[in-house]
Amino acid sequence: MDWNENSRRSFLKQLGAAGTLALAAANTEALASLAAGGQAQGVAGSPTNAAATSGVIPKAAVLKSGWRPLLDEKLTSWELWMGVPRQTVAGLPEGTPTSASGRDGTPLGLNNDPKHVFSIRMEAGEPVLYITGEILGGLTTLETFSNYHFRAQVRWDPQPGSHPVTGILYDCTGPHGVFWKAWKRCFKFQVTEKDMGDLYALGGTCAEVSVVHPARLWVFDPAGEPKKIAEAKLPGAAGGNRAVHLPGDFEKPPGEWNTLELYILGRTAVHVLNGQVVLVVQNASTIDGPELTETPLTGGQLQIQSEGGVAMYRRVEIEPITELRAAIKKAAGL
Repeated sequence: MDWNENSRRSFLKQLGAAGTLALAAANTEALASLAAGGQAQGVAGSPTNAAATSGVIPKAAVLKSGWRPLLDEKLTSWELWMGVPRQTVAGLPEGTPTSASGRDGTPLGLNNDPKHVFSIRMEAGEPVLYITGEILGGLTTLETFSNYHFRAQVRWDPQPGSHPVTGILYDCTGPHGVFWKAWKRCFKFQVTEKDMGDLYALGGTCAEVSVVHPARLWVFDPAGEPKKIAEAKLPGAAGGNRAVHLPGDFEKPPGEWNTLELYILGRTAVHVLNGQVVLVVQNASTIDGPELTETPLTGGQLQIQSEGGVAMYRRVEIEPITELRAAIKKAAGL
C-alpha cells in the first residue's frame, strides 16, 4: 500500500493550496447542510459534494471508566463509506460506476453498500462483523476518540488462493475517500496474514517509529533510530509510508481469533498483537498543503477496513486511559 509520488501530488491537488482550509471548508459545508435539514447520505455519481464526503460531523466521545462495546446488531456507533467497485465485481445495480483498479473514479459513497460488503451476523449470541472485501471501504465511528485503549478480535478462515487484507484505521480525520477514494486520512494498524501489526501512514499523516533497515524494509526496533514514516518527502523521513512490526511470528493460524489492541495516548500509539507489543508510533502529525506543514495529531475517528478477502471481527470495544500500563511502557521502550 505504498503511496507513490503521483498519488502524493494527486492528494495535494485535491486539498488545494489552502491545505487544512480545504478540509475545514468541507466539514463546514456539511454542517450547514445538516443544520438546514439535509442528510449526509452518499449518492453514487455525486462524490464531490462536501456533505456526501464528510458524513455525520463527528463529536468527541465522552468515555466513562470501563469497557464500552462498539459493535451491535444494527451498527449504531458507525457510518459506512464504500469506495469504487472494480470492473470485475458482479451483481452491481445497473449504471454503477466502476474502475479497473478500484482506487479511482466515482465512489459508492455513504451508506451505499449494494453488495453487502459489511454485515453483522449473530454467533453464539454476540455480534460478529463480516467483511467480504469485495469493494474497498470502511466503517467509521460517529465519534472521535483520544487517550484510549481499543481492542478487537479478528479471524479469517483458510482460503486457498486468497490473501485477506483489512485493518484498523485510527486518528482518522477529514472527509471520506481521501485515500484510494475509500478511507480518511489516517494511520493503519495492518491486519493481514504475516504482516499483522505493521503501520501505514495514509492520506497525509506522518509519525516517528524507531526502526532498523534490513533488506530494504524499515522494521520496528525499540532500540532503533527514530525515523519519520510518511508518504511525503519530509526532512528526516524514512522514504516510505510503511513500518514493519517487530520481528517474530505473533499471529494465530487461520481459523483462530487474534486479539488486536491499540493504545492511544496523546501523539503516541502502541500496536499490540496477542499480548505482544509489535510497533510504537510517536509524534503523530497530519501533513497539509504544498508546504507539507506538520500539525500535531492527538486523536480522531476509527475505521474498520475492507480491502480484500473475507475477514471477521468481534468484541470490538474501547476504554479511556490516562497513562500506559507499566508493562506496556517497558515492552514499548517508552
